[in-house]
Amino acid sequence: MARARPLPQRSEPAALEQLLYILPRGLAIGALISAPMGPIGMLVIQRTLGKGRWPGMFTGIGAALSDLIYCLLTGFGLSFITDFIDEQQLWLQLVGGVVLAIFGVYLFRKNPTRSLKTASEMPANSFWSDFITGFLLTFSNPLILFFIVGLFARFCFILPDFGVGHYIFAYLCLLGGALLWWYGVTWLVNRLRRRFNVRSLRLVNRIIALILLAMAAIGVTMAVIDMAHTF
Repeated sequence: MARARPLPQRSEPAALEQLLYILPRGLAIGALISAPMGPIGMLVIQRTLGKGRWPGMFTGIGAALSDLIYCLLTGFGLSFITDFIDEQQLWLQLVGGVVLAIFGVYLFRKNPTRSLKTASEMPANSFWSDFITGFLLTFSNPLILFFIVGLFARFCFILPDFGVGHYIFAYLCLLGGALLWWYGVTWLVNRLRRRFNVRSLRLVNRIIALILLAMAAIGVTMAVIDMAHTF
């Protein structure tokens, strides 16, 4: 009696695994790019405190779109050198960890409340102008590319075997993470409007900085261990 041939394996589980690989990393990177309380973070909080939640939210949407453009530039740049990424992945993780550490130290020492303006100093803007100013303020800081490269390398976000669908899903996740961050910030600030202490922003900055430093330490340690095993 002839033995039955095994059924061919379906590709759906593998595709699902790749999507589950992308989803949490994309959301995390999108949120982390938006999280540091720099000028755009201060502007979102100013507008939320002074004018309400939606002006602050539209400012955050503009910033998220600008971050997405920089992520696209980073991703497409890396996609052209996938062979290099595959061969130098450990070094990229090491460099990415160092970049995160430097950025974390910068955030820990920075006092974001120095640039805060009172609500009366802010002009009344439409949602459209809130969006435009958030976009332009974020887009005017191309140095964020180095931070994005560090996050992409730390999370191994761009893989050589990604297809077009993976890239589309990945960047939607990035945008979703950024929007979720600004949604949460504006919700919290609006909720605590009467009790919100602006000086506590420095504490928020330091908490974010410590998270980045911890991630950088883990990434550098893992890269060094892998390099030691390789050699």
